[in-house]
Amino acid sequence: MEGGVHEFDGSTFRECFSLSWRNPYVLRLAFSAGIGGLLFGYDTGVISGALLYIRDDFPSVDKNTWLQEMIVSMAVAGAIIGAAIGGWANDRYGRRTSILVADALFFAGAAVMASATGPAQLVVGRVFVGLGVGTASMTSPLYISEASPARIRGALVSTNGLLITGGQFLSYLINLAFTKAPGTWRWMLGVAAVPAVVQFFLMLFLPESPRWLYRKGREEEAEAILRKIYSAEEVEREKEELKESVEAEARERSSSEKTSLVALLMTTATVRRGLVAGVGLQVFQQLVGINTVMYYSPTIVQLAGFASNQTALALSLVTAGLNAAGSLVSIYFIDRTGRRKLLVISLAGVILSLALLSAVFHEATSHSPPVGAAETAHFHGGALTCPEYSSRSSSSFWDCTRCLKASAASTGCGFCAAGGGDKLRAGACLAAAAAASNTTARDACRGEGREWYTRGCPSRYGWLAMAGLALYIAAFSPGMGTVPWIVNSEVYPLRHRGVCGGAAATANWVSNLAVAQSFLSLTDAIGAAWTFLIFGGLSVAALAFVLVCVPETKGLPIEEVEKMLEGRELRLRFWAKRRHHHGGDGDGGEKTGGV
Repeated sequence: MEGGVHEFDGSTFRECFSLSWRNPYVLRLAFSAGIGGLLFGYDTGVISGALLYIRDDFPSVDKNTWLQEMIVSMAVAGAIIGAAIGGWANDRYGRRTSILVADALFFAGAAVMASATGPAQLVVGRVFVGLGVGTASMTSPLYISEASPARIRGALVSTNGLLITGGQFLSYLINLAFTKAPGTWRWMLGVAAVPAVVQFFLMLFLPESPRWLYRKGREEEAEAILRKIYSAEEVEREKEELKESVEAEARERSSSEKTSLVALLMTTATVRRGLVAGVGLQVFQQLVGINTVMYYSPTIVQLAGFASNQTALALSLVTAGLNAAGSLVSIYFIDRTGRRKLLVISLAGVILSLALLSAVFHEATSHSPPVGAAETAHFHGGALTCPEYSSRSSSSFWDCTRCLKASAASTGCGFCAAGGGDKLRAGACLAAAAAASNTTARDACRGEGREWYTRGCPSRYGWLAMAGLALYIAAFSPGMGTVPWIVNSEVYPLRHRGVCGGAAATANWVSNLAVAQSFLSLTDAIGAAWTFLIFGGLSVAALAFVLVCVPETKGLPIEEVEKMLEGRELRLRFWAKRRHHHGGDGDGGEKTGGV
């Protein structure tokens, strides 16, 4: 899952550690709230590996791709609701209380999933987790921001974004650690309860946000917290700034309540063009396919020809690690390169990697190992043979791909690769759930030291597919992974930032849900090659959108961004250096990238 990332430079980061060392209370506040980001990343990433073992334990899930998508995407659906309710709860009951509620939801979801006796219970648990994710995604960075000294606020809030990607990486490590444990996926999903409990007890002993307390008229409590965060000489200044900020926010909120999003779109060209850029980037961030990789990475690895669950999880660590590293790369380059240029470079890499993946999966499907009649009959005298293969005409040709697509009334079929080390020779097409002498086809296949395939087929192009996945993440994460959130924090007028930012975040979650709920169905219906080709086409559309609709906001004050959006000059030369105008043309700054 990609979350909001706030940028900071190296000097601010060093000051952050220096001040935190002198005043550990600040670090304690930020770390305790930041566990919410870790849980966000863990619970969105852990399902990718757990799903492999859930399919093994529940045949109804293994045979139903729609049910697999439901188990994955219900967390996203819950997050949409959680984010909406979380905004109201933050204002009504406070940031600290909202974090405690999110922890209770995380714990409940983990407990329900770990004890699940069927797919329905898993779906319910994923909804609980999603509600927690939605609440934490907006509450944790808000609490950190409002309980941090102003000069290191950006650095501390940025750690929440790093913890999200770090949580996703941790989920892959935990998945790999429990592959040999009894209960496998139950441990993978249940471990999320531990950091939820830790954060719950840490937050019990921490205060409410001073900003929220001040807004509620509890000024003495707010001042007591400020004295723990700031030095004595800074407290009075911070009290005055807090008072002015809260008063300005109240005036802005009163004004924005009278203006609906529809009215803004109809009457304000600046807001309309900002929304086109901000919402469009959030939608394209999902439509280029990032969460197919983050939610289904081990499944994609199996589609590439690696049958073993352990191997699929180990190789998926590469994508999770590159995603976490990419957020650090973005922090370094975002103010040196600029938003627009970084987006263009990122999308160019995404397009190349998706083209490579599409070509690799096409070749893998075209050169699928054949099904051998003798090999198939070898298992229990043909008692385990796939029913559709048994009823084929003598002239039809069967290979692994056709075998995996076959489905009888009561069972799917799997491919048992040839023995002797050459998996590309003719193998056997067996009924996955059939049994003969109490031996299933999978056990019979593995009992002879062979590989058993139910998702993808043996391929000589597997490592090339892994290179394509690695290139995809390495290209996506520093640009499309972080820049859309940064642009959305800069492109709206301050007086309308709440309603516009909410619209953009909602668009992101809804697009996320659409992609998560359709990926496996697409691969089943048209194949992995065409699915990645569709994402590649959407990435080309995203590149055109960035060139035409996204302005360069690097280094510009909000007022200059507004002036730039008032004009409609189109400049495709995103690499051109910024030209500042000193009056007369009404641009107020850079002229690259119109809207």
